[in-house]
Amino acid sequence: MVSGVSIIEATIGEAQDGMRLDKALAELVPDLSRERLKALIAEGQVTGRPAHAGRSPNPSMKVAAGQAFAIVLPPPMEAEAVAQDIPLAIVHEDADLIVIDKPAGLVVHPAAGNLDGTLVNALLHHCQGRLSGIGGVARPGIVHRIDKDTSGLLVVAKSDRAHEGLAQQFKAHSIDRLYAAIVYGVPQPAAGTVDSWIGRSDADRKKMAVHREGRGKHAVTHYRTMERLRGAAMVECRLETGRTHQVRVHMAHLGHPLIGDPVYGRERKGFKSILETLGFNRQALHAKRLGFIHPVTGEALSFDSKLPADMQELLSELHV
Repeated sequence: MVSGVSIIEATIGEAQDGMRLDKALAELVPDLSRERLKALIAEGQVTGRPAHAGRSPNPSMKVAAGQAFAIVLPPPMEAEAVAQDIPLAIVHEDADLIVIDKPAGLVVHPAAGNLDGTLVNALLHHCQGRLSGIGGVARPGIVHRIDKDTSGLLVVAKSDRAHEGLAQQFKAHSIDRLYAAIVYGVPQPAAGTVDSWIGRSDADRKKMAVHREGRGKHAVTHYRTMERLRGAAMVECRLETGRTHQVRVHMAHLGHPLIGDPVYGRERKGFKSILETLGFNRQALHAKRLGFIHPVTGEALSFDSKLPADMQELLSELHV
């Protein structure tokens, strides 16, 4: 990396032989979307190693196994988040970290389409700017995320020491994370483990999907059916890893997508009127428990969050 610029090297494998360049690179570098790669190619930020017969690559050019490419990623231009007086449900706070019970609908940090009104904006106001700078100006203190329409617990670092310590625990998969989900159908067996690889979907780069071993990132979810409902079930999911949309993807992979999930679940017969009556318009997922070792004091901390009102209402409506 030079002056904030990073370079990713990618070599075409047998699985990508004959593919378009943009599609092949999207498979090899799952953290970059195909559209992002197309833009980088058009900007001249993707080059062949050695140069491809003096010609600049284009997104549609066919590639062959063994070809190597360098992808130059310019430093991101981040807009500094502004402090906003947004109410927060604070579960715990000390000099180094803060634990928040996030409501559904609240975005964690500013991004395209959500430049303000986020958890970060609220935290900057509450903490008067005293958040770890490791996450960058747009994501101060953010060690992990939960989706906009998922409710529940997350921890934010106020000091760099806390940020580094928490990041190490997340990397080591030692954080205790338990989610409550209401899914279509009743899983069989009632309890088990989904051990897979998760990466960008080939059909839709905005979605994640289960892939063959070695493609994407390793993901492990332990699930347990807590209650049988009418055409559905309440399930607890303990995360061993923390991949994007992990619970949503794994439960859909089992054939039991989350009720209300607009991305991974199709609405089942008989549920439309129930969801409309309740005004339930999000995935039924709640981060109910978060446990970790305080990165500064060494104290073991564990926090629990009650099921939010909208999921309680859905649960009551589906009781047998």
